[in-house]
Amino acid sequence: MGIQKSILILISVATLFACNNTTSKSVSNKKEVVSEVVQPSKAEVILNQAINAHGGDLYDSANYTFVFRGNTYQFKNDGKAYEYSKSSQKGDSLIIDRLKNGKFSRTINNDTIALSEKDIKSGTGAINSVIYFATLPHKLKDDAVNETYMGETTIKGKNYSILSISFSQDGGGEDFDDEYYYWIDTDAHTVDYLAYNFHVNQGGVRFRSAYNRSIVDGITFQDYVNYKAEVGTPLKALPELYEAGKLIELSKIETESITNLNAN
Repeated sequence: MGIQKSILILISVATLFACNNTTSKSVSNKKEVVSEVVQPSKAEVILNQAINAHGGDLYDSANYTFVFRGNTYQFKNDGKAYEYSKSSQKGDSLIIDRLKNGKFSRTINNDTIALSEKDIKSGTGAINSVIYFATLPHKLKDDAVNETYMGETTIKGKNYSILSISFSQDGGGEDFDDEYYYWIDTDAHTVDYLAYNFHVNQGGVRFRSAYNRSIVDGITFQDYVNYKAEVGTPLKALPELYEAGKLIELSKIETESITNLNAN
């Protein structure tokens, strides 16, 4: 009987040790899983706040038209799928350029036109750039976007977070090596200023100041005064030049007759 009790005690101790060991492994594994969770960077947090402030998830199913410089544009989103169009009237001809999930086409009076690679490239860039600026900062959540926090500054007495935006070559488009800066209001999280440099046509530097902000069914649209600076001017230096009146005004970027087609 004493031997049996000793054996039972040994079995109990072994079982208890095994249970404790299993529990320890379980806790250890949980710690490993938790440690693998990647926290968003400060730049990601600021960018997400800006996207949300301008419309957030509403962009994912947005279907709007607007007029820009006499032409009618439409952007229709369905998650990551999209269709953009530009309609223009030249005499008796109605020209419609359409960019659907990266594929460009053109019709004149409903007849599809054969296009050269040069025309496709030019037409794609033209429609993409207009929609891109009209829907900022929505497109900044694309996979090819790389954002970096550059600190804070003050412009006309208001505080701004500065984000530097660059693009990966894969998915970043033809002008992936252009550089952008965005100045985001630290309180309202809106994009009040932006700047960029480009390398085509001997290059250039631009600075834009937002005005005439309006919200149409939850999505923010805003116009911009477009300025230029000397080629090679660092983007971070542009707000100071802007406040000093040393930038040259080139144009106004205005979207008119904004209509939410989903509301009709």
